[in-house]
Amino acid sequence: RKNTKRVPSFRKLLRTSQIKLDNKLKNKQYKQKSAAKKYRKEQKKLREAVRDAISRKPFPLEECKKKQVVKIARKWEEKEEEDALPLDMMDEDDLKLMEDLAQKASFLTRDLSSNEPVHIKKRKHESVIEKYEKMPRRLQTEPEKELIHLLPIKDKSGIIPQAVEKPAWYLLNNFPSFLTLTSVPDFNEEPLPILTPEEMAAQRRQKLQERKMHIAALASAILSEPDSNIKKLKELRAMLMEQDPNVAVIVRKLVMVSLMEIFKDIAPSYKIRPLTEAEKATKVKKETQKLREFEEGLVSQYKFYLENLEQTIKDWKQRKLKKSNVISLKAYKGLAEVAVKCLCELLVALPHFNFHNNIIVLIVPLMNDPSKMISELCVEAVKKLFKQDKLGYASLGVVKVISGLVRGRNYDVRPEVLKVFLHLRIKEVELQKDSEDIAPKKKFMTYKEKRKNLSRMQRKWKKAEEKLERELLEAEASESKQKKLKLHTETLNIVFVTYFRILKKAQKSPLLPAVLEGLAKFAHLINVEFFDDLLIVLHSLIASGDLSYRESLHCVLSAFHILSGQGDVLNIDPMKFYTHLYKTLFSLHAGGTNEDIGIVLQCLDVMFAKRRKQVSQQRALAFLKRLSILALHVLPNSSVGILATNRLFMQTFPRMDLLLDNESQGSGVYLPELDEPEHCNAQNTALWELHLLQRHYHPTVQKFASHLIAGAPTEGSGALPLDLSQRSATELFETYCMKGMTFNPPVASVTTRRKDTFLQMDTFVDEELNKQLQQLVSETVAHKPLDFAKHLKESSLA
Repeated sequence: RKNTKRVPSFRKLLRTSQIKLDNKLKNKQYKQKSAAKKYRKEQKKLREAVRDAISRKPFPLEECKKKQVVKIARKWEEKEEEDALPLDMMDEDDLKLMEDLAQKASFLTRDLSSNEPVHIKKRKHESVIEKYEKMPRRLQTEPEKELIHLLPIKDKSGIIPQAVEKPAWYLLNNFPSFLTLTSVPDFNEEPLPILTPEEMAAQRRQKLQERKMHIAALASAILSEPDSNIKKLKELRAMLMEQDPNVAVIVRKLVMVSLMEIFKDIAPSYKIRPLTEAEKATKVKKETQKLREFEEGLVSQYKFYLENLEQTIKDWKQRKLKKSNVISLKAYKGLAEVAVKCLCELLVALPHFNFHNNIIVLIVPLMNDPSKMISELCVEAVKKLFKQDKLGYASLGVVKVISGLVRGRNYDVRPEVLKVFLHLRIKEVELQKDSEDIAPKKKFMTYKEKRKNLSRMQRKWKKAEEKLERELLEAEASESKQKKLKLHTETLNIVFVTYFRILKKAQKSPLLPAVLEGLAKFAHLINVEFFDDLLIVLHSLIASGDLSYRESLHCVLSAFHILSGQGDVLNIDPMKFYTHLYKTLFSLHAGGTNEDIGIVLQCLDVMFAKRRKQVSQQRALAFLKRLSILALHVLPNSSVGILATNRLFMQTFPRMDLLLDNESQGSGVYLPELDEPEHCNAQNTALWELHLLQRHYHPTVQKFASHLIAGAPTEGSGALPLDLSQRSATELFETYCMKGMTFNPPVASVTTRRKDTFLQMDTFVDEELNKQLQQLVSETVAHKPLDFAKHLKESSLA
């Protein structure tokens, strides 16, 4: 039959994509391969079946085989004749048995029923009986042991039975007559002595001391010569599996900490890469080969050590006990805490070494651990890593893992996990300083050294060489700056993606305060394209009323950070944010919300100091008056910060001294309860609160109040001391904080106050005596009669 399948036309081939054609070709090749494979399997099964049939089929004996049997029988007859054993001396039954055996050729030679050659290999599928017959026999010289039969194991060769010997305590408990049935053991040996608790404690201390000395000896040997004694790391690491239940927990903890310190000391300042096959094949010097062996051993032992730490943490998490039962579940928690501490130390100390990303993957999920101690350890370690990371590789890795963790847990993580973003070195990074720290320091020869040690031609060559090296160093420094900027950009993108996801999908999550705080810190680095949408989201969050006071303050701070940076080019009036802050200022007090005043001071600094050209006089007067009222009912450190902000208002905006004049008149009446700062007529009131603050018990508050009453002068008698005038409001708020229940400046002691009181009384008495003496002198000069007794009676001193 003719093949009627048409070849596809050129136009149809053009319509078909290359991917589809490739897939068709792959499917066709796969079908051909599978068909060939199936055919080979069938042929193999057929050959095996034929081979089995041939081996089992009985064949008739040939003539040659009969001749061979006859010859063998004759040989036996001749041998018997030689032995001169007469047949009449044999029993009839024995004679008949010998004749029957002579007829069976398999008794003397191979099995003639099969046509296989003599030297054929043993068949794979032998019978069970043949296997059993081929096994060597052993005389039963020892008594049979009691066995416990376990579940069998199935292998390629078949089913393997499993059994273990019953321990002595099992036999004693289950068979009371065991001792009577078996042979009596030799009781001449001395029994083990029973130790008292004091002796057991002394024995434990001795064992522990021996282990400590062994650990110290191994550690000192490794640290003294790491290249030669790298194999001792394995011996020390093997002590992590200490099996003595009396000292196992302490020894494992000591070994963990010792290995951590050793790796911190002997790890090189670069990452060790595996050698390629070509590098392994090349011949190198002995020193190079020794260094390679050291690096390879160090990396492998470091890897095993990290795996041990990870397994310890996993066993504690899963509440798993090992088969040996050496350590209890309670002890596993202590071991896991030590393992986490070691991982945190290695995370901070070796960010450049191998397996650092593996440590990050272990540590970051533990930041969200229910155990407060472990989560705080991991959070502090990540903060330290962020603060000391100059290039940004480690920070980028941690930020990626945190972003994946937050998304994977569906935003159900602790706020502390996101708050670590605030410690990134992106905002305050100094590229020039860090590049100088990272760039290698090259020391060039001085002119005197060149004149002393080099010839004229050598000096010429040296000059050209140094010029080239300087250019290379400059190129490396600029490249490091570009790398750093690139890494910081990528890190910030991941941070903002995480923040925006939470703002969009989890506005009622407990992570929202951390997100708003992070936006307030990094808002000046956000792209201008997102400003409008972000401001709308922040205002909607404030208007919803679901936020706490602190969260709303973070919203306000984020909005003004955006507008004070790149947002200056945008024509946006943030009046609604001013109004919200003005309306909610009285929510602050000396109680729980006193700590939020630090955020308020930051907001005021951004809203008025950095945007003073966009602020009207009415708005500034309203905030000045309301802040003065607020300073009366907060703690002293908050009062100092608020008065420092009022000082900034008076020095920044003109005509703020209107509120210091009682006789000035204006239009309207001041409305203190109105929430609109532009329409409350703040110009018609006075700062009478400053006179109350002038009598405050805190001396710094008194100084600030007197300074503001004088009009906040920069010079003269009413000026502030330099230590107060040069500090910002936020710094003063933190300096005079009373968290530690300490008063700043310190309160004078009781004896000092008594001395001051006595001095004041003596001064008062002296002044009164001087007044009366002057009066007596004046009366004497006027020739008036003096009645000293009468005068003393009337005097208050008498």
